[in-house]
Amino acid sequence: MKKAVILVGGKQYLVEEKETLRVDLLPEGTKELETDALLLIDGDKTTVGTPTVKGVKVSAKVVEPKVAGEKVRVIRYHSKKRVHTETGHRQKYSEILIEKIA
Repeated sequence: MKKAVILVGGKQYLVEEKETLRVDLLPEGTKELETDALLLIDGDKTTVGTPTVKGVKVSAKVVEPKVAGEKVRVIRYHSKKRVHTETGHRQKYSEILIEKIA
C-alpha cells in the first residue's frame, strides 16, 4: 500500500489512495488537485524528496467544495466587572478524495 506526504495550503498531510480528508478552503471553482509528494512510503521502501520526490504525483478530486467545521465558542468574563462577551467561529474546509499516487 502506497502512502505519501503532500503539501496542501501550507500544511502537510499523510495520505493513501481512496482516503478522504479535510483541507483548508481551496479557491472557488477547484474541481481537481494535483500535487507533488514530499515523501513516499511503498511497503518497506521509503523515499524522501529533496524537496519533492521526482516523478511522483498525487491526484485528488474535490468531493465537497465548502464544509463547515465544528463551532468554537470563546467566552470572556470578569466577575464583578460587568464584562461578559461571547463570540463564535466556524472554520471552512474543502473535502478531497485522494484518487491516485503515481
